[in-house]
Amino acid sequence: MSSKIHPTAIVSSKAQLGADVVIEPYAIVEDDVVIGDGVYIGPQVLIANGARIGKNCKIHKGAVVSTPPQDLSYKNEPTTFEMGENTTIREFCTLNRGTVKQHKKSSVGSNCLLMAYTHVAHDCIIGNNVIIANSVQMAGHVTIDDFSIIGGLVAIHQFVRIGAYTMVGGHFRVPKDIPPYIMAGGWPVSFERLNIIGLRRRGFSSEAIDSLNNAYRILYLSKLNVSQGVERIKETMTITPEVQNLLDFIATAKRGIITARRAHYND
Repeated sequence: MSSKIHPTAIVSSKAQLGADVVIEPYAIVEDDVVIGDGVYIGPQVLIANGARIGKNCKIHKGAVVSTPPQDLSYKNEPTTFEMGENTTIREFCTLNRGTVKQHKKSSVGSNCLLMAYTHVAHDCIIGNNVIIANSVQMAGHVTIDDFSIIGGLVAIHQFVRIGAYTMVGGHFRVPKDIPPYIMAGGWPVSFERLNIIGLRRRGFSSEAIDSLNNAYRILYLSKLNVSQGVERIKETMTITPEVQNLLDFIATAKRGIITARRAHYND
């Protein structure tokens, strides 16, 4: 099946289009663009220079992909915005390409859902199987790891990292790194509990969940500071792969990790 391009769409002859691409009315596809097989591009979408879009993605009405960074230091250097396969971008999302200062790209992984009005700023790196609800706003250099879920209207500070399998409640500001496997919420955003239901749905064993529960008890309930808590975990626990991932996350946190406002555990 050949691609279907509406006659009102403006598609550069230099753009590389895969098979079975659908481009709806008044969409614009610029020169330096690569679009994989089976991609749907809705009406009035802008796919700007530097876009690299994987197979079977769906980009809905009014979204803009790979537009220049909102960064005064950017001087129109060639950078990219990369999107994996089977990702859905809903209405009016704004996805900026990278700068030359760090990654030279921004990216969204495979099997993601970005709901309406999400903003992904320059040099943001979003993993696979991530769900981002309506009107989430990211500053530059944000990293969101695999299988995270971000509630609506969340504002994420620049250089923040959100760990894998984490759920962040809606309408919060995120100024610090959020470790993996947890639920975070409140004002200011704080550790609430382990994301036990989410971990069970993703096939984590009872042993893995128990080890994470114990590690977070030490980290957030022992009245130790973070460094002391990390040492206590290393001294007293069997370090499972999940706990090691937590320790690695803390060791590389750029902005420090969120604190505990309250904690609930399921034994």
